[in-house]
Amino acid sequence: MEDDDILDRSDSDSSDGPQPRPQSLMLAFLGNHVLEEGDLCIYSGSVIDVLGRVGVGEHAVRSTLTRMVNRGLLRRQREGRRMYFGLTPQVTRVLHDGRTRIWKQGAVNDDWDGSWTQLAFSLPDSWKRQRHDLRSRLVWSGFGALYSGLWIAPGNVDVSTVVSELGLTDHVKIFHARADGATDIGSMIRDTWDLESIAARYVTFDNRWTAHLNAGAGEDPIGTRLRLVSEWLWTVRTDPRLPARHLPPDWPARSAQETFRRVAQETEAPALRMARELLETVPLR
Repeated sequence: MEDDDILDRSDSDSSDGPQPRPQSLMLAFLGNHVLEEGDLCIYSGSVIDVLGRVGVGEHAVRSTLTRMVNRGLLRRQREGRRMYFGLTPQVTRVLHDGRTRIWKQGAVNDDWDGSWTQLAFSLPDSWKRQRHDLRSRLVWSGFGALYSGLWIAPGNVDVSTVVSELGLTDHVKIFHARADGATDIGSMIRDTWDLESIAARYVTFDNRWTAHLNAGAGEDPIGTRLRLVSEWLWTVRTDPRLPARHLPPDWPARSAQETFRRVAQETEAPALRMARELLETVPLR
């Protein structure tokens, strides 16, 4: 199982933006309201209440909780007749990774130092699943396919842990390098990544959430924030944070990121207050 599967944001990427899956919203909920609260478990009824605010029915919530337990992403803890759920080390790692991507890295790369990480691999033809897993994890880590077995990412990317987790260390070679002066980096970027598709995601996000800002504050900050974070991660998940100086001057990630941060700031305090009122927790045993 790879992080790309865990973090997938929608069942279909329509022109109207993502249709968040229950698991995507669940992860946004866990990242917003459980990750930093220490060793605790949350009551299933609280989860049903919160996700119901973003249109996820009780049956879908319970099914998602069960699937996530089966996948090693959540642990169950019974207290009397009630069932509570806590984080596992695996999902904690995924949530911290997502938090870094959302809140620390940003969508615009103004600080590129000119370096690239190169990853070359050669897998047997029969290893279709391993090839899919590796490519999915590479995309999440910011890589694009320069050639079929040679992938690159801007900057110094530590991808050795990903390769080791997939059991592919003997089949992968990783290098850190700089492009020769004869290389047209702008052209290479356009050939390696689908800039039009990446840009369209940012434009869709920006339009949707600018309309939200113009409509004024809503009455459900916790639901708004879950949708916001889920849609933003869907938006950035295939963006390798390419060097800004080699992208079009009107690259839409900058405007979309500003909109994201404005809505995030607007909803942060009221969402936390509402969470304290709604969520029932117990210490993790």
